[in-house]
Amino acid sequence: MTLKFLLVGALALGLAPLGAMADTWQERDDWAALFQEHDAEGTLLVVDQRQDVQAAWVHDAERARQRFVPASTFKVPHTLFALDAGVADDEFQVFDWDGIERGFPAWNADQDLRSGMRNSTVWLFQYFARELGEESERRYLEAINYGNAEIGDDLENFWLEPGNLEVSAEEQVDFLQRLYRNELPFDEADQRLVKDLMIGEAGRDWILRAKTGWSGEYGWWTGWVEWPSGPVFFALNIDTPNRMEDIPKREAIVREALRGLEALP
Repeated sequence: MTLKFLLVGALALGLAPLGAMADTWQERDDWAALFQEHDAEGTLLVVDQRQDVQAAWVHDAERARQRFVPASTFKVPHTLFALDAGVADDEFQVFDWDGIERGFPAWNADQDLRSGMRNSTVWLFQYFARELGEESERRYLEAINYGNAEIGDDLENFWLEPGNLEVSAEEQVDFLQRLYRNELPFDEADQRLVKDLMIGEAGRDWILRAKTGWSGEYGWWTGWVEWPSGPVFFALNIDTPNRMEDIPKREAIVREALRGLEALP
């Protein structure tokens, strides 16, 4: 599939590439108040591509272009890597727990792709990393133009530790847009499967697909809400100086912002 074809298809759907909208980001004063209300420092980028809207809003545009470790939001592209390489066959394959007790009870059991995504099971994706190896991980990262595409010296933790793989909120949204359109360099069936694994909630006419992430220092929530009129993409990252106490702020801020846009019930 050629780049020209992809661009024409995107325009036909009314889905302008993020880069084409970056110069028209609108800062939201009400979102600044929202972050202040939740005692949070961070950024939120929302690209609304519903047919009757076509706009992009941001809180702290400078930070939206700043790269941070993706933490478990990387499980979305990482699952695509594993499927493409044959490390994972499908959503039904069971991966045996290694018997090591970890701090999250849901991790102390066998996993499949769905539970691994839902529970953000780190050991499963560390297994994928070992099976893929450094060369394949780098090749995949470069192929999808994901952040700085750096792995560093720690194959099992490069998406978790600062100083290795880093990505911005802007780049997160760009990746999600390409996944939404099945434009990534993977089988369409694998892209559709990963999108299915991301489903968190759904209503009669909308679907929320998203993934959280937390490095200890920073928290993420990225994804999109699908409507009949088009998708609404979002990427938030915040500092988490109070660690676990700050975790609920991720979804709370995004949900309130999206509801203000009538992008989430």
